[in-house]
Amino acid sequence: MSGFETAQGFPKGFLWGGAIAANQAEGNWREHGKGFSIAEITYLQENLPLYKRYNGEPTKERIKELMQDNELVFPKRWGIDFYRTYKEDLKLLAGTGMNSFRTSIAWTRIFPTGEEEKPNEAGLKFYDDLIDEIIKNGMAPVITISHYETPVELSLKYGGWYGREMIDCYLKFAKVIMERYKNKVRDWVLLNQINLITFECFNNLAIPSDWTDNPLQAKYQALHHQFVACAKAYEAGKKINPAFRLGLMIYDDVSYPGSTKPEDVLANYQRSQRQSYLCPDVLLRGEYPGYIKRWYGEKGFNIKIEDGDLKLIKENTLDYLSFSYYYTAVADAESVKVNDGWYRNSAIKQSDWGWGIDPVGLRTKLNYYWDRWQKPIQISENGLGAFDKVEPDGSIHDNYRIEYLKEHIKAMKEAVKDGVEIMGYYPWGPIDIVSCSSCEMSKRYGFIHVDIDDYGKGSGKRSLKDSYYWYKKVTESNGEILD
Repeated sequence: MSGFETAQGFPKGFLWGGAIAANQAEGNWREHGKGFSIAEITYLQENLPLYKRYNGEPTKERIKELMQDNELVFPKRWGIDFYRTYKEDLKLLAGTGMNSFRTSIAWTRIFPTGEEEKPNEAGLKFYDDLIDEIIKNGMAPVITISHYETPVELSLKYGGWYGREMIDCYLKFAKVIMERYKNKVRDWVLLNQINLITFECFNNLAIPSDWTDNPLQAKYQALHHQFVACAKAYEAGKKINPAFRLGLMIYDDVSYPGSTKPEDVLANYQRSQRQSYLCPDVLLRGEYPGYIKRWYGEKGFNIKIEDGDLKLIKENTLDYLSFSYYYTAVADAESVKVNDGWYRNSAIKQSDWGWGIDPVGLRTKLNYYWDRWQKPIQISENGLGAFDKVEPDGSIHDNYRIEYLKEHIKAMKEAVKDGVEIMGYYPWGPIDIVSCSSCEMSKRYGFIHVDIDDYGKGSGKRSLKDSYYWYKKVTESNGEILD
């Protein structure tokens, strides 16, 4: 049969990028009027096994204690000093041939407590210079408006996103930066990994664990407030610049069924609906799906929805889907009973941190998401956290990272052939930064090594890994040369 044409490679102008977050890279956490964000109370838990090194959900009192603590190690407070080294770092990053760069604008550099009437001009000036430097180096900036950088005062005053007051605080911040950079930034990610509402959800929702008597309901109430905030930001953004592309970002949490038992298949699918499909169903389709309405009812949840919320969401569906992809896992009827839980897939190799390495899964997920929403897709994060060895001559032979990324790009290319519309690909942490979940520098993702350890010690020297030169071949060939 003839007459059908399919894409055989990445389109011309494909965005080959790299992604970081302000809170994991900039450091200088009190410079030029910056306020206290929730990122700066996350700390290194070095005495735990690697796969358990993440900060949980603190109480109100624990948040206050961490703000005053001088004994624990808080690596995000110093990062990699990107706040001062960004010019040199961006020049090195551009040397990979990447034509796009994703970062966030730290909320507390612009509104230190989240409730100031006027923005902090010193913070805006920093991002003026940063975005100009990104463009100067031939990279299109992709800006995440909120990437786990909620002002800690908003957590303590309103219970984070549980409080509806957060909508206006976020919208004020979003409008200021969209107006400021309307002629320099086209692509915006409204909220990083919006579906992070069960595991380590304080990063996203900023709700103290003892804020309400029904924490799970509070998380879904907070999620509704985020839906409204995204719709309002979309509406405002399109008025500021109709050419803006404003996207939703999730982390991929579609799990495999633990067996072929119908009960396991159904339980796994329902988990995937709640964990990965819900947010795009609402923000890309414009309405709450039936499965979540039923689940809320069965849980006895009372989600407060104000007049006009649903109409606003319906009329302001977002432009594209952005998602992070690192690993896959397995769920069955038993694991789902326990906080919608999952477990490791014994059929695939695991990273040192217990993350299942599954490039074929990326192709599967890309097809899932494209078939379901028919919106352009940005792979906003993908990468391998690993221990890197610096050789006596300073070289770093990270073939394991090259292999990981190569296989994922191959899978992505196959998805393009399947008809999936992919906007761009952003390896996570193209320069080493502090890990989000474990607050480690020793969990490295980058093409560029940074000589700083978990305790902030080191020369700060930047060195190029083997993967740096490999990615340069990938970008120059538009994904055709992968070996």
